[in-house]
Amino acid sequence: MTSNYPWLTIIVLLPVLAGLLIPLLPSPHGGNKIVRWYTLGICLLELLLITYILCYHFEFNSPFVRLREDYDWINFPSDFHWRLGIDGLSMGLILLTGFVTASATLAAWPVTRSPRLFHFLMLAMYSGQVGLFASQDILLFFLVWELELIPVYLLLCLWGGKRRLYAATKFILYTAGGSIFLLAGAITMGLYVPGEPALDFRVLADRSYPAALEMVLYLSFLMAYAVKLPILPLHAWLPDTHGEAHYSTCMLLAGVLLKMGGYGLIRINMELLPRAHSVLAPGLAVVGAIQIVCAALISLNQRSVKRRIAYSSVSHMGFVLIGIGSITEIGLEGAILQMISHGLIGAALFFIGGTSCDRMQTPFLGRMGGIAILMPRIFIMLSSFSIASSALPGMSGFAAELMVFLGVVGDKNCSYDLKIIVLVTGAIGVILTPIYLLSMLRQMFYGHSGVSTAPMVPRAMDFGPREIFISICLLLPVIGIGLYPNLVLSLCRGGVYPVLESLE
Repeated sequence: MTSNYPWLTIIVLLPVLAGLLIPLLPSPHGGNKIVRWYTLGICLLELLLITYILCYHFEFNSPFVRLREDYDWINFPSDFHWRLGIDGLSMGLILLTGFVTASATLAAWPVTRSPRLFHFLMLAMYSGQVGLFASQDILLFFLVWELELIPVYLLLCLWGGKRRLYAATKFILYTAGGSIFLLAGAITMGLYVPGEPALDFRVLADRSYPAALEMVLYLSFLMAYAVKLPILPLHAWLPDTHGEAHYSTCMLLAGVLLKMGGYGLIRINMELLPRAHSVLAPGLAVVGAIQIVCAALISLNQRSVKRRIAYSSVSHMGFVLIGIGSITEIGLEGAILQMISHGLIGAALFFIGGTSCDRMQTPFLGRMGGIAILMPRIFIMLSSFSIASSALPGMSGFAAELMVFLGVVGDKNCSYDLKIIVLVTGAIGVILTPIYLLSMLRQMFYGHSGVSTAPMVPRAMDFGPREIFISICLLLPVIGIGLYPNLVLSLCRGGVYPVLESLE
């Protein structure tokens, strides 16, 4: 389906173009307030446009790409166009991007240093993320993948913690290094047929490659996604980045950036390279199960709140790998549901954990303790999201993880012994999750500490109306999806069919 109105181009370019107007805003006394409200207004307008597209231009359970846009852009290569479109795989993630970015913008209210640059970078990230999920051209996919690195690097360098330069350097080295493999794979696929360059996903989906070349292409793309998702052992950038970044930046990293890797794995590796995926899928499931347990054990040994939550993110991304590796409808839908569920829960955990660290003036669990009485609202909210992250029935994580496990059970491409290994290992990870999260809650909110029990700690350090509003906005969809998973599954189901058909 095409449209006479370029809706997707509008939602991709609106945030960054609006961000370019930020320097023109008046700067009287309280000028920071104008910038904050302007940025929040743009984020909400973008979210409204995304919701309008969902309601009036998106067809549920349809396997076809909707609102396809195709414009000539650059004449070299001759097939390089501005191609956009949405389907079941991308719509839910675009909606997640809008929701999390609006929440992160409101969470960034206390930022006072260079607020104009800070909010411009937030809007530039917004455009890059929406552009990636809406891209229908493999070279455009690479470009927005790369452009996303610049705002994150600057946000980390300029508004990070004491070791921000080290963390930013590590982030750019890992992610830019992975992007080299993405570029190599994209160019090889596009120029494989002499005289007939093709970058359109539709054309590439109909191409076949020699088995050896397809395997090389698959592994090349996998290297890029393994950094972004991340997959052990290419995760080392993530704990340092989350540990040093401002918590509003962490919300965007955990809520959206990590999902770019999972989306690319489905969109390109599964859909465009099906034979290689059929061969390597059982290995992905095993790696995912091992990642769940290893990251959970590492998280348990972290003394920093944000680093513990960061390793929790690595662990939960293991369920995405298992679902993708299962090659079943319920498993793949579970992987997509897990990405959206973790996007909400991870963003909330970093927001609440980050604000707690700022107010206690320490990121270390050993220097906290006994703050439940001083900060009861923070205690309630962080406990709620920790329970949600532990996949309590009635929460979105439970439905996602259950579907992933059911996908493994129904996988005909996996041997019985391998299924047992994946299921048992994954179950151990499920048990470990509440252990490290409840341990974090115990160290933060119970017991005694000279820092937290000092009489000078004011009750005003607890959440105010703004923080409570953000937390509730993130909690409601977590509960809603947990009680009725079809809220998300009805979006993604149509996009899952073509992917599974290509694997048959």
